[in-house]
Amino acid sequence: MTDQKPLVRIEGLSKHFGETVALDNLTLDIAQGEFVTFLGPSGCGKSTTLRILGGFERPTHGRVILDGEDVTNQPPEKRHVNMVFQDYALFPHMTVAQNISFGLELKGMGKADIKRRLQEIMAFLELDSYAGRYPVQLSGGQRQRVALARALAPDPALLLLDEPLGALDAKLRGQVQQELKSIQRRTNKTFFFVTHDQEEALTMSDRIVVMNKGRVEQDGTPEELYFRPASRFVAEFIGETNLLSGWMRGTEGDKVVMDWEGTALKGKAPAGIPAEGKPITASVRLEKLGFHADRPQTANAVQGRVVGKTFLGSRMAMQIAVGDKDEPILKAYVDAETGQSVGSDPIWIGWEADHMAVLND
Repeated sequence: MTDQKPLVRIEGLSKHFGETVALDNLTLDIAQGEFVTFLGPSGCGKSTTLRILGGFERPTHGRVILDGEDVTNQPPEKRHVNMVFQDYALFPHMTVAQNISFGLELKGMGKADIKRRLQEIMAFLELDSYAGRYPVQLSGGQRQRVALARALAPDPALLLLDEPLGALDAKLRGQVQQELKSIQRRTNKTFFFVTHDQEEALTMSDRIVVMNKGRVEQDGTPEELYFRPASRFVAEFIGETNLLSGWMRGTEGDKVVMDWEGTALKGKAPAGIPAEGKPITASVRLEKLGFHADRPQTANAVQGRVVGKTFLGSRMAMQIAVGDKDEPILKAYVDAETGQSVGSDPIWIGWEADHMAVLND
């Protein structure tokens, strides 16, 4: 976030559907040019927020401020906002050029201005050669680009994207993710993206807002949420992790000291220092564990044995039993070559305090 006035300010938004609370007192600022992703499971409130921003739902409480103007009660057509839907919602009886022009006609733009803007946006998104085609004649990726062109053509202040890549196959999805992020950077538009796909969120976003049961669990950069999750929900929802359950011993400087399997471990507490003597859980990502023949100089080190391996191509997943136990309680990712060279003899597993996040639940 920058110090400038936010483009979007969400103030205390709540939405009730009868007894169901879909959104619970959401407050959030979004800056000009940010790519913000709302991430969470079905029913967490992310799509409800998007629909309120677009004017398709009215909040039960709260306000939406867009570029300094209260638009809470304005209908969609009065807002400087556009939306890209999951199914693209292209008109099948219209050509690509007609689909893109449609929104400009609705806004009352003159024919000469429509022609100029159409040429401009089609050249920008490399759609010139498809101008006369109908949606049925386009691939999934091409239809996605047309839907984006139609949404961008009126030059909205805010673009809302409701799981717009959900209909694409895995390979095409990866290509379009990069293309969409590139378009966002080149236009410097503010994108509000909704998805339940964690990899998609990590790949594309400047900032991720993780939602759970209508509330914000954590708001931060992809790196912050992945390596420094504040809660168990975030740690488990985004990627794979080791969850270590133990007891709070105390602190050393800015680090928490916890007792785990009879060993003192050190980590950081993104959500605040827990009380001493309290049971706590910490998260360590699989790729942050290192294997060593002798005790390493890392802040944390335990002895264990590899009791299982899974080959994953360029890397290997290692299941590790700690101490005198036979059941694996840690999992690590190592490159395939390292994984093949590790046998069943006792080894040391080490990781740094900065790579262990003590969770708030």
